[in-house]
This record gives sequence, structure tokens and C-alpha cells, in this order.
Amino acid sequence: MFTRKAAKLDPEMTFEVAKSDDEWMQALTPERYDVLRRAGTEPAWSGELLHVEGEGVFRCAGCQAELFDTDSKFDSGSGWPSFDRAKAAGTILEHTDRSFGMARTEIVCARCGGHLGHVFPDGPTDTGLRYCVNSLSLTYEPSEDAASSED
Repeated sequence: MFTRKAAKLDPEMTFEVAKSDDEWMQALTPERYDVLRRAGTEPAWSGELLHVEGEGVFRCAGCQAELFDTDSKFDSGSGWPSFDRAKAAGTILEHTDRSFGMARTEIVCARCGGHLGHVFPDGPTDTGLRYCVNSLSLTYEPSEDAASSED
């Protein structure tokens, strides 16, 4: 897994879920901590949420905020879960990431500031967006209808 320093968010920005670095380390697995708090990236094609069956919601693995749902998920062929829109406005913050000598738009959870991935203007739907997200930054919760149909 590749790790870089955590994003340089506006230092005056505050989040509803705020924890010290030590608290985040205790709350998250080392792999999730690396992605969410240090802006790491899981290897392509390795994420458990790359292919998901049924209907449900994707939540931030750091604070459980609802971020995406299966209606917005699509296979981009990139090796990471991809979505064409957030579940609701204001749940994801965007800012410029100038790491690696390029300018990209990093996306973070608006509730806890956890790194999710990046958004690109090359999506195949009417939004024109592709939110490219690390599986490790998300959890998946099947809808009640989907969960009860498996019984």
C-alpha cells in the first residue's frame, strides 16, 4: 500500500467527528488508518467493495456517514470502486491535491475529514463524474430488502 502524508486541509476546518491521531489509530485497522488518515491508496483490484451485489449504502469507515449508494456505483475498469455522485450534497468535500507533480481533486468525508480517494471529470453518466474511492475508506450496508431476501 502506498502512503503519503495526510491532506493539507484548511487548518481552520472543523469536523463533527474529531479525534486525536492516537484515537484514530485505536479506532481503525492499520490499513484503514493508512488510507483514511494518511491519504494512502490500496492497490488496484484489491478492494473488497470493488464488486458488490444488491442494493445498499456505502458509509465512511471512519465515522459511518452515508456517502454513496449502489444506484450511483458503476464499473469504471480502474480497479477501485467508482460512483457517479454522492448520496447527498454536502457529505463529501473536495480540494486540490498537488501530490506527485500533478493537480487532482481529492475527496474527503465531510463529517470526519477521512481521505476517500479522488474525483475525475470522466464519468460515463449525465453527471460526468467518477468518484474513485478506496474500498478501505468505506463499509457497505445492504438494504433491509436485500438482506431479508438472502434469508
